[in-house]
Amino acid sequence: MPDKPLADHPLRYQLANELHARPFPELTAPCRAAYLAIKQPSNAAKRDRKADRAHLIALLDLFGAPHPAPDASHYSGALGNSHLKWEMHSEFVSYTLFANGVADVPFDGSAFLLFPKKWLADAPGVVLSSVLIRMETADFQKMPPEEINAKISPWFVQESMAASLVVDAEAVVASDFRIDPMGNVRFAIIANAGISPRRLGRIAQRLLEVETYKSASMLAFPMSRQVAITLSRLEEDLETVFQRMNTDEAADADTLGNLLRLSAEIENLSASTAFRFGAAKAYSKIVAQRIAVLREKRFEGRQLLAEFMMRRYDPAMRTCISTQMRLRDLSTRAERAANLLRTRVDVLTAQQNNQVLARMDDRAALQLRLQETVEGLSVVAISYYAVSLLGYFLTPLAAPLGLQKYHIIAAVTLPVVLLVWWLAKRVRKKLK
Repeated sequence: MPDKPLADHPLRYQLANELHARPFPELTAPCRAAYLAIKQPSNAAKRDRKADRAHLIALLDLFGAPHPAPDASHYSGALGNSHLKWEMHSEFVSYTLFANGVADVPFDGSAFLLFPKKWLADAPGVVLSSVLIRMETADFQKMPPEEINAKISPWFVQESMAASLVVDAEAVVASDFRIDPMGNVRFAIIANAGISPRRLGRIAQRLLEVETYKSASMLAFPMSRQVAITLSRLEEDLETVFQRMNTDEAADADTLGNLLRLSAEIENLSASTAFRFGAAKAYSKIVAQRIAVLREKRFEGRQLLAEFMMRRYDPAMRTCISTQMRLRDLSTRAERAANLLRTRVDVLTAQQNNQVLARMDDRAALQLRLQETVEGLSVVAISYYAVSLLGYFLTPLAAPLGLQKYHIIAAVTLPVVLLVWWLAKRVRKKLK
């Protein structure tokens, strides 16, 4: 073994402890739970962690309870005669109060009296989910299922009530997933006598998670309806662009501009909805997973929680997923159309450039011919002036030689013209 031990990764212990940071509560029936999930009003995922922590500390101070560790994202401890469990998630923060005993009137809302009204009014956000859980025990060997069913049936709306045996038939859970007149979703747990506190706590925690993540994922459903309306309009506009591409080549530049505008609008819509749709997809998987681990069995012919979700929840999630896929498909089509139209515009532009270059070649050739014509005329002009100068220079020699002036001019004209022509040709050749 080396003298110096290997150094640990800086996050090794932090990551390992994270797996054990949120233990399930240990509950002994009869007991009750009041649960709140608070979220920012907007669809943004970011929360004000300082405000959430200050709100928790305000509740703890009212009961003289100790504060959580700095930057803690979870807390569990006694709060008066109850037990508080606080968790901060990416989109919401949750408070759960567990108290011993149950009210004489089922789901009378007395459990929420443990939360001070002033403190509730100062919450930094709005209620995403509010849940009441009533937990009782019964000896399943002595109390037949029909008696349990008769007991819990009046607590829920029969049309949407779901009930099942869970966790190896150790408990009966029931709910109608409706919001009651006091604003709470109700869950009932009738546990078999002798159930362990940890198992009862796991059942309660999973039911709370089912309701919370169901509510969080459903936030995407209204958005999907609004997006679907916009998508219909964008699809019509894109279809119009495709028709113009097939019939009107003269307006390709304008069509490309319209197509780029549509693409920008599609990308903006995609960016503004990406998080909400992505979160809904992730939350729906958590809901399905939490229901699966309950290991449901049929109870008195009631629909299972999984069946309730399959009939009423899954279609909404499929709508959200379908809208997201429809948006992605529209974005791909718009991008493909833009590429095709841009290619056609580039080809037409290249053809126009070739025509312009051909016309420029013709003009250059014409200018060259004109230049050569001018050069020929310039040879004549230069020769004329050169002959004139020589005539003036040689005229005094004409009399001694017995010649006339025109004789001398005639004699030098041809040599001068040839010389000027030869010099002009030499200069032109040198320039080329």
